[in-house]
Amino acid sequence: MAQEDLNRLTIDKERYAPSRRAGKNRRFWLVLGVVAVLLALALWSLIVRRSVEVEVATVSMVYPSQTFSLLNASGYVVAQRKAAVSSKATGRLEWLGVEEGSVVKKGDLLARLENRDTAADRDQAAANLAAARESLQQAQVEQKDAARALSRSKELFSQGIISRADYDTAEARYQKGVAASAGAKASIRGAQAALRGAEAAFDYTLIRAPFDGVVLTKNADVGDIVSPLAAAANAKAAVVTLADMGSLQVEADVSEANLAKVRVGQPCEILLDALPEARFRGELHTIVPTADRSKGSVMVKVRFLDQDRRLLPEMSAKVAFLERPVQPGESKPRIALPPASIARRDGRDVVFVVTGEKVVQKPVTLGARIGELVEVTSGVKAGERIAVKPLDRLRDNSRIKTAEK
Repeated sequence: MAQEDLNRLTIDKERYAPSRRAGKNRRFWLVLGVVAVLLALALWSLIVRRSVEVEVATVSMVYPSQTFSLLNASGYVVAQRKAAVSSKATGRLEWLGVEEGSVVKKGDLLARLENRDTAADRDQAAANLAAARESLQQAQVEQKDAARALSRSKELFSQGIISRADYDTAEARYQKGVAASAGAKASIRGAQAALRGAEAAFDYTLIRAPFDGVVLTKNADVGDIVSPLAAAANAKAAVVTLADMGSLQVEADVSEANLAKVRVGQPCEILLDALPEARFRGELHTIVPTADRSKGSVMVKVRFLDQDRRLLPEMSAKVAFLERPVQPGESKPRIALPPASIARRDGRDVVFVVTGEKVVQKPVTLGARIGELVEVTSGVKAGERIAVKPLDRLRDNSRIKTAEK
């Protein structure tokens, strides 16, 4: 009995062997599936995270005039009428009425030297002229009286009432009166000349603007000795430097090889480094008839067609010599980009804007061609960086690396 119970406790290996093999097979396939999923995830992550090396360009702000520009040159804004204003006299500067930037008209008083001595000479000359005029009046009265006396003496002499000696005396008195009047007139002319000289000497101490302009620099201060020749120690030759802003022109150098591309009267466009957002209409005013052998260039002068208060002498400038004048609709800048940066996605024109290490797909609206570029009316802004190639490997939010990194 006990032996039978022990036999029942024995495991039947044949009965349970197939079930164990099936469990092992399930675990194998389960592990294999997990490994396949992990490999797929790793491969997908590698594909997604792989950076595409791209070439980039910048969205530009261009002017239509760039498409019909023949030649570019650099130069400086120069005032064609400029003067270092000084006095013809030598003296100490007593008063200065202008400063840098002051706008003056022709004849305006800019400064004054000490002039008490010349003022006294002028007053004395004026007094001498007044005295000479009084002397003339006195001589003319005496001449008239002598003329009447001579007339009476002539009548009395003809009647034999007075002697010849009395008649000669009356005639001599009249001739003396005529001579006195003539001398008084000569004295007046001399006094007038002396007064003009004294007034000129006085006026030399008053420094006036020779033309309409703007004060560029102040060369002397109150108390300085001003001399036209600046021969004395510490003397200043000029008080202020004045420029006529209406005479501003751009002086630029054109290579001798390109001289055939420019002509007098040719339309130009002027760009100033200090005002990059503005373009100024210009015209080639003159070609200086001499060459610089050291540079191999010829100087040309371009005048501004429009005046602007922001224009200042000695500003750096670039000049574009144009085939034709700029039309009204061509004066405003336009946003443009290279045609190679435009891709076609879902029937729309798009560009890929670089933002950090990714690109963002943006739809754009295209306009006309501007030289080698294409105008963009909407979608991007000037200054943004865009991918140029390879566009076929890019999608929205693709990871990228630029060639310079």
